[in-house]
Amino acid sequence: MIGYLKGRVKHISPEYVLMEVGGVGYEVVCSGAAFSRLSGVRAGEDGEVYTYLQVKEDGFTLFGFADPQEKSLFLRLTSVQGVGAKMAIAILSSMRPYEVSEAIAMADAKRLAAAKGVGKKLAERIILELHGKISADEILGSETVGGRVSLPTMSEDDDAVSALMGLGFTKQESVRAVDRAKKNGAKTVEEILSLAIRGM
Repeated sequence: MIGYLKGRVKHISPEYVLMEVGGVGYEVVCSGAAFSRLSGVRAGEDGEVYTYLQVKEDGFTLFGFADPQEKSLFLRLTSVQGVGAKMAIAILSSMRPYEVSEAIAMADAKRLAAAKGVGKKLAERIILELHGKISADEILGSETVGGRVSLPTMSEDDDAVSALMGLGFTKQESVRAVDRAKKNGAKTVEEILSLAIRGM
């Protein structure tokens, strides 16, 4: 199984990225995040990508991800009936990983259905099968600025409340827990969540 590649980016096309590793060229179908990262590799420098090798009767396909967490999310998506590897990659190219995780945790079918190739029924099935299996860390993901988690559309309090609700707590319980955490000195979303969960 090929789980990781580090090598020179030889060619980039809309369909795949060609990476040379040890004199061998690998065609990697990348998520949006992985594609963006490899596109930014400077000439002469190596790029890296976490991979999943799909083996089918008609051939092999190597899929690439920016980090292990994104790869894990991809595998969860493909565990849902009706979501193949190419569909999962399309979802991760239409939405950032934390957006996918947040939509599932918040049971936001409309938001998930807006991803390329995902309709209302498939979005509802994804949520039905994966809801409750998404952790707060996956919702917060790697969207950080200066070490702090930063989701663009909501305040840090709202982020924490949403994450706790995604873990199964009621809105009232989540709001109270966030208030307690802030009174105890928590400032960032990570600190608020850590103290809030411990105080539940």
